[in-house]
Amino acid sequence: MAKTALITGASSGIGRDLAHVHAEHGGDLIVIARREDALIELKEEIESRHEVSVRVIARDLLETGACQEIHDEIKKEGINVEYLINNAGFGGREYFYEQDPEYQMDMIDLNVKVLTKMSRLFLPWMVERNSGRILNVASTAGLIPGPLQAVYFATKAYVVSLSQAIAGEVMDTEVTCTALCPGAVATEFAAHADLENTDLFKKAASSRSVAEIGYKAMMEGELVSINEFGLKVQLEWLAPFAPRKLLLNMVKKMQE
Repeated sequence: MAKTALITGASSGIGRDLAHVHAEHGGDLIVIARREDALIELKEEIESRHEVSVRVIARDLLETGACQEIHDEIKKEGINVEYLINNAGFGGREYFYEQDPEYQMDMIDLNVKVLTKMSRLFLPWMVERNSGRILNVASTAGLIPGPLQAVYFATKAYVVSLSQAIAGEVMDTEVTCTALCPGAVATEFAAHADLENTDLFKKAASSRSVAEIGYKAMMEGELVSINEFGLKVQLEWLAPFAPRKLLLNMVKKMQE
């Protein structure tokens, strides 16, 4: 029986590539994003190449009640979501005190509240049947503070913390929760966040490579997965010992 993965933000970038990777492993899919045309194109691509089923749900997850309605619809149809991949999210480069406050609230709502809600809705199914995996797409931004992207970095810090806490709670079950923390990735995110011409994105990784690393980490039940060894060393071994003001200045310069 094909194991179903539900992926939010599946219309482009890492989410789209994660859909392809899961299909290559023989799994069915529920793909969610606002852009129905992009999701239909993804469905056609995958179903033409693999003997799997792709269910398209075109919804804005920021709409009131969207997460609950999606959950209830899937439950009513008797679909077991084995893998929940919370990928939807966005950022934006600007001084905190100048950035549109509504934009900031939407970022918090999508990056934090929607991810939390989806996890809370689908995790009980997994615990009840003692089987399932959650992959939360965070960022290396979640491991340090981020001047010029203060809210985005803060939301990803929440994702990293929440993911590990959930993993700790279900450690005595066959359910796992993984935080994927990539560095710069060549996706639409950079353009949306106004980061294309910064030092941060000069050597961006491909979304496909990040998707493969994230999927493998999810399957192996890793707690936190960083896509590059050099980044792992810098963030886990060097950054914690760097003077705080020096670290803040370095991050700021990378994003200018």
